[in-house]
Amino acid sequence: MAEAIKMPKMSDTMTEGVLAKWHKKVGDLVKAGDVVAEIETDKATMDFESFQEGTLLHIGVEEGKAVPVDSLIAIIGEKGEDFSAIINEPKSEAAVEESKKEEAPKQEAQKEEKEAVDTSKIEATIIRMPALSDTMSEGVINKWNFKVGDKIKADDSLADVETDKATMEVVGYEEGTLLYLACKEGEAVPVNGIIAIVGKEGTDITPLLADGQASAKKEESKEEVKTASATPDAAPAPVKEDVKETSSSADDSRVKASPLAKKLAEDKGINLNDIKGSAEGGRIVKKDVEGYTPAAKQESAQSAASAGSDAPPSKPTVPAPVIPQFVGEERFTEKPVSQMRKAITRSLSESLFTAPHFYLNITVDMEGAMAARTQINTVAPVKVSFNDMVIKAVAVALKQHPAVNSSFRGDKIRFNEHTNIGVAMAIEDGLLVPVVRFADGKSLSHISAEVKDFAQKAKAKKLQPKDWEGSTFTVSNLGMFGIDEFTSIINAPDGAILSVGAIQNVPVVKNGAVVPGNIMKLSLGCDHRVIDGATGAKFLQTLKALLEAPITLLA
Repeated sequence: MAEAIKMPKMSDTMTEGVLAKWHKKVGDLVKAGDVVAEIETDKATMDFESFQEGTLLHIGVEEGKAVPVDSLIAIIGEKGEDFSAIINEPKSEAAVEESKKEEAPKQEAQKEEKEAVDTSKIEATIIRMPALSDTMSEGVINKWNFKVGDKIKADDSLADVETDKATMEVVGYEEGTLLYLACKEGEAVPVNGIIAIVGKEGTDITPLLADGQASAKKEESKEEVKTASATPDAAPAPVKEDVKETSSSADDSRVKASPLAKKLAEDKGINLNDIKGSAEGGRIVKKDVEGYTPAAKQESAQSAASAGSDAPPSKPTVPAPVIPQFVGEERFTEKPVSQMRKAITRSLSESLFTAPHFYLNITVDMEGAMAARTQINTVAPVKVSFNDMVIKAVAVALKQHPAVNSSFRGDKIRFNEHTNIGVAMAIEDGLLVPVVRFADGKSLSHISAEVKDFAQKAKAKKLQPKDWEGSTFTVSNLGMFGIDEFTSIINAPDGAILSVGAIQNVPVVKNGAVVPGNIMKLSLGCDHRVIDGATGAKFLQTLKALLEAPITLLA
């Protein structure tokens, strides 16, 4: 009888797996214990062995594709057997949820398409809220500069908009009559939301409003010619300045001018006081700056000089400094989030935003540890590292402070009587935390050999669930990268994590004298639900004493 093979749950945090490689093809005979496929989980790439015997009748997942746990991946049975009933059986809850997620965007797109209205013949244009900064999600209409019924020119500033960074002007870039204002002063409008409509006087804009609410995406192409943020020659407007005129010929910061005109004048080194504005109230716009020539200023200065001999001579014009232009290209690459990176994101986010973290720091004198390590490595069968000494010292200290060797379990706190030390290891795709079990009872050489073996397996993605599950405390060491000190996010469900920095050769005070010394900084991250400040501090004091007198680790 045909049997369904489903995506197994290969780790406690696994929610989906990627079918990395099939070792069998349809029609092949499969025996119990045969490796059928390789599956990439959130922790490693692992061999998937069959527990059934028979012929591989069906492969339901292509190589490289991710599917939820408990989804159908293959069918094994007798050759020629009908297996259609298995394929058509109801999907698992995880698969149904995944299917719903995939169908939601399609249904939304179909809904929007049905609601679309033909607005091509309406003589009016929607003005939308532009994205005036890279972090802007909405803008507040600070002030309307026109009212419904007013005539609008292409360079007119419709409104002053308050963004998340500044108050800026919004230019409509449309000519016609202002037919509609979507909100009052002081109200917020989301980016790409309707703020106004400009068009031929008397136009019925009801269909345009209905379409504008239902099809914001279709308006993005029009947005490129209507908003300052999308116009090729119109950069985002600078912070709005006061627009009161001044008689000063040197300072043009208070001259009435559009943001675009100010930007063009600044780029060209032109003083706005020298330009006569053509817009309402003498306001300077883009075309005024583009049409200005320095010769006009020189002629006016000469005529003023000839009008009277008492007139002071004009000062020579100082040419604006020439700033070299550099044109760069914005480029990036993207790749799918790996199963491991998904797991890291999920677990660390849950830890950081669920467990109230606090940190305690201490400095350890490593002179004794350095001397002891040199002596140990002359007789040890395996070379011992400082990290091995830290792991051993942590395990011994946890035995003396069981409250730190604990974890929060909802309605209870678990105090672990064993010391399983997780060792954070960086690999190409992310981070793994294999566990040195019962570390307090193992020798330094034993710990060193075990950690080295874990490191090789981690790089080859050959760690098994038993290698990374069951930690009671975690050690993260970035000292080998030259990091002096840092803090870490707790590896749930542990109650604490130790961050180990580099050994630094610095001046220290001993017996009242400043002498060369070697120190190492430790930072203990604690879950305040199970560990209090004084409890963590006492643990660090014990750990410091063990590392500064490492002979106690050999007792």
